[in-house]
Amino acid sequence: MSKRFSFSLNATDGRARTGVIDTPRGQIRTPAFMPVGTAATVKAMLPESVRQTGADILLGNTYHLMLRPGAERVERLGGLHRFMNWDRPILTDSGGFQVMSLAGLRKLTEEGVTFASHVDGSKHHLTPERSMEIQRMLGSDIVMAFDECPALPATEEEVAKSMRLSMRWAQRSRDAFGDRPGHALFGIMQGGVTRDLREESAEALQQIGFDGYAVGGLAVGEGQEAMFGVLDYAPGFLPEDKPRYLMGVGKPDDIVGAVQRGIDMMDCVLPSRSGRTGQAWIHRGQVNIKNARHADDPRPLDENCSCPACTGYSRAYLHHVFRSQEMISGMLLTWHNLHYYQELMAGLRGAIAEGRLDAFVADFHAKRAEGDIERL
Repeated sequence: MSKRFSFSLNATDGRARTGVIDTPRGQIRTPAFMPVGTAATVKAMLPESVRQTGADILLGNTYHLMLRPGAERVERLGGLHRFMNWDRPILTDSGGFQVMSLAGLRKLTEEGVTFASHVDGSKHHLTPERSMEIQRMLGSDIVMAFDECPALPATEEEVAKSMRLSMRWAQRSRDAFGDRPGHALFGIMQGGVTRDLREESAEALQQIGFDGYAVGGLAVGEGQEAMFGVLDYAPGFLPEDKPRYLMGVGKPDDIVGAVQRGIDMMDCVLPSRSGRTGQAWIHRGQVNIKNARHADDPRPLDENCSCPACTGYSRAYLHHVFRSQEMISGMLLTWHNLHYYQELMAGLRGAIAEGRLDAFVADFHAKRAEGDIERL
């Protein structure tokens, strides 16, 4: 195993890339989708089940873990990997997005953010230095710099002010992170949907120097067209020899479009959240298992899927357990969705490596356009 974090590109097809991130805890094949384990668990899944879907890395959340059970407690119990029984790489986000979106009574200054916990109302102060300390105690393999996520809609002036604050915080994050062999620190590009601000942010981050770079501030309600508009140029502002991570994305067609535009890593709660609400992603689009049309259907969700939900259970059974509010419903549908996402990533990696990405993407969209199978 490598003693230090490294990234190697194996092939490109247009702007799309496939490669490998090496960490002491194992390799991450890119493009990679990271299931979200917000509070040290991917909801409704055992860690070994998540691994069986093909996931190489999970995401944990600094904000939630600092509030409950607390980073100091996780450290005393041997770190996040041991705590949640996941021995492969973990990326932790910095907590900035959740502070802005979930915390109440927050006060933003140059120093950091003071906020009230959404759990119990207790007061907390989060700074770049404290975020680095928390992520060190958690023991994550990939650490995210602390940044501000401005609430949208916002004026270009407000976005610029926020981005420049995030760049100052990025330098403080880099200084506080120090030298930690085997662990990586990623900077986060901000700048909204304004090209000049994105370029300014990317230049500032590269002057500081990071092990990887994220594109932040997207997938926050701007719509796919605007997101793709930014991704048409933003990844090109970042170094070719470092991983590029698009935060909080997304739906399958978002992922495919992002990979086409040069993104290497993504995360989203969607596959697990959808599974718990009765929604399944399949090759032909999306299925709402709660619909009455499935009540007498003996067929699988997706006849081309090898996950336990599709190989062992019918649509009728999945409809029944969802309607009955049985826990197995969320378990099976989440497993299916994560399996589908990882199968999509494997397909993208193979297509890029073989120089047939355009054909793969055309087939992906053609299958989805067919819609779900005809009802019985």
